[in-house]
Amino acid sequence: MFLFLALCFVGVAIGGICAFVIFWPLSLVHLRDRHPASRAKLGESAFLSPAALCWLLGGGYREVRDSQFTGLATPARISAFVTLFALGMSGLMLLWAIAFR
Repeated sequence: MFLFLALCFVGVAIGGICAFVIFWPLSLVHLRDRHPASRAKLGESAFLSPAALCWLLGGGYREVRDSQFTGLATPARISAFVTLFALGMSGLMLLWAIAFR
């Protein structure tokens, strides 16, 4: 049962990764086009930059007062949290299954 739950969490993580790959690049392109000063703070390769991901996960994107941008960045943030949570729960279920064989 625990391995089944672990597999279900892996599926949720895959869905979260797909949503992140859709919304985060769109957010970065919007920043590049309409808010170059904010984009410059993130660096050149911001897609997987740890500083940019911390900025996103920490909610620093809200300082940009643009409802279109926050409409793109909020789903990216939620999907990143869902991915991290699902991978953590999958690992926990796997360890639980191994421990209680």
